[in-house]
Amino acid sequence: MSETTIRLTTAQAIIRYLNAQFIEIDGTRVRLCGGGFGIFGHGNVTCLGEALYDHRDTLPLYRGQNEQSMGFAAAAYAKYHLRRRFMFCTASAGPGTANLLTAAALAHANRLPMLMLCGDTFLTRLPDPVLQQLEHFGNPALGLNDGFQAVTRYWDRITHPAQVIQSLPAALAMMLDPADCGPAFIALPQDVQGWAYDYPTKLFEEKTHRIRRMIPDTEEVADAVSALKSAERPVIIAGGGVQYSGAVAELTKFAEDHQIPVIETIAGRANFVNDHDLNIGPVGVTGSDSANAVAEAADVILSVGCRLQDFTTGSWTAFAKDAQIVSLNAARHDAGKHMSLPVVGDAKLGIKAIAEGMEGYTAPSSWTGFARDERKKWNAYVAENVKPGNRANSYAQAIGVVNALCDPRDRVVAAAGGLPAEVTANWRTLDIGTVDVEFGFSCMGYEIAGGWGARIAQSEDEPDQDTIVFTGDGSYLLMNSDIYSSVLTQKKMIILVLDNGGFAVINKLQNNTGNESFNNLISDAPTVPDAFAVDFVSHAASMGANAVYADNSDQLAEAFRAAKAADKTSVIVMNVDAYEGWTTEGHTWWEVGTPHVTENAKVHEKHLEIEAERAKQRRGV
Repeated sequence: MSETTIRLTTAQAIIRYLNAQFIEIDGTRVRLCGGGFGIFGHGNVTCLGEALYDHRDTLPLYRGQNEQSMGFAAAAYAKYHLRRRFMFCTASAGPGTANLLTAAALAHANRLPMLMLCGDTFLTRLPDPVLQQLEHFGNPALGLNDGFQAVTRYWDRITHPAQVIQSLPAALAMMLDPADCGPAFIALPQDVQGWAYDYPTKLFEEKTHRIRRMIPDTEEVADAVSALKSAERPVIIAGGGVQYSGAVAELTKFAEDHQIPVIETIAGRANFVNDHDLNIGPVGVTGSDSANAVAEAADVILSVGCRLQDFTTGSWTAFAKDAQIVSLNAARHDAGKHMSLPVVGDAKLGIKAIAEGMEGYTAPSSWTGFARDERKKWNAYVAENVKPGNRANSYAQAIGVVNALCDPRDRVVAAAGGLPAEVTANWRTLDIGTVDVEFGFSCMGYEIAGGWGARIAQSEDEPDQDTIVFTGDGSYLLMNSDIYSSVLTQKKMIILVLDNGGFAVINKLQNNTGNESFNNLISDAPTVPDAFAVDFVSHAASMGANAVYADNSDQLAEAFRAAKAADKTSVIVMNVDAYEGWTTEGHTWWEVGTPHVTENAKVHEKHLEIEAERAKQRRGV
């Protein structure tokens, strides 16, 4: 019996295949690919654009303003959906594709699925050199798109239409793999996009995917149980992998059954609600005194779904040198960090397996009581820190105002600069999975673009909730055009622009290492003879948003209430002090490079202070 085929172009086959992929989430079957973000050019409009037009109803294409921001939006969409759905990004050959490099790196660092379908130079090379082509005289096959191999989990260049049959399923398998999840890049030469092939029709039959759950090894589980049952001062670090696995309920029950304190990473914020009595707070450089006190005193640390990045570990000074780490993670690479006892497997199944061996164990009440007392002290500090009017306008005050007025299921988005630390330390979680602080890549510009992507995802499941974006003036100036995108697409956001006159958090780091303020605040830039402030209100209004200025916390509260009631994107601008008002507590040591030789006495003094803390640093691999 002969195989049934259909003749399609490479581009048509790719889009038809994506259109046929579904996923089962909590018993509901939905389309795996939520659509895409696209800016057309000569590398993707004539062939891929033609294919996308025929599926515009089922794979909606959002027109971005910048390819980098499209990638950020796709990453935020995937994070909202806990890596179970993704968006594609398409860009033309040359600079359009190059703009996606930073977004690919962000998705790679955060282990988020995103598919990039990018134009490439002609495979035949007959018209070479073409517009925007990079020529490598000794290697004509090398091009811009090869640079994505460093920032993707899956990379391919389609040189024949038949390759789609293998490449697309392989890319999707990687994006849905809990251990290897990340961005996929497929280079599409302009001529190959339009070449035709007789594809087997079976390739385009609807397929329903499910996320694989890896069962942990029984001997690794036994080792973990043995370590935990010997603990006198155990603590659990809950990372982003807890939510990706859907293991919040299992982790909560495990902690409650054994009375083990829980501390959260930045990616793991909102694993526990604020008032759970075992939630001891965020840990690390941008953490809390409570979590860091517990981390430093713990003798056994159960890390669940964590990368153990330096901001979590205080550059490996946050834990006692002789503390035993047990690391439950789907990724082998993460499970074995710093001589951990690895438990390689799914967080939900892993916690259940460990729990089976923990019967009869309860952490000493004196230990759990110590952790709770530390959290009470931290709660008191945060309450004072966010109180309106206690000092000049600050990030913490703005966070407190919004926290008090938002709905429990509203989603908070923040990224680079001072706000990741301030949100992580001061935000009091109202519901599970409602916080997206992008700090895997600490990428300026993610905030507004990521908010747009998150809002697209949120509107699919929780249309009555709001997406709230915290951004500084520096990130706003770097990337703000998706305010316009959100207005055009009617995907409402509430954006708070907290203006401190430049890159104030780096100025703080500069000052904290003994250096003078230099080239971070606009007023301290040596090439700026007459500094002035940007009129962010007028700028945001010109893109169609409701925009207002708030002079203080009371006006901020009034503006936020109005933004909640509005039906389109609102931007609220408030000035904050660049020097005063930072959250001063809750920080562990963080390793930064400082000059070993300098003629500046203050820099030398700070270098000695910083190096003295190195004595607490764990050695490991």
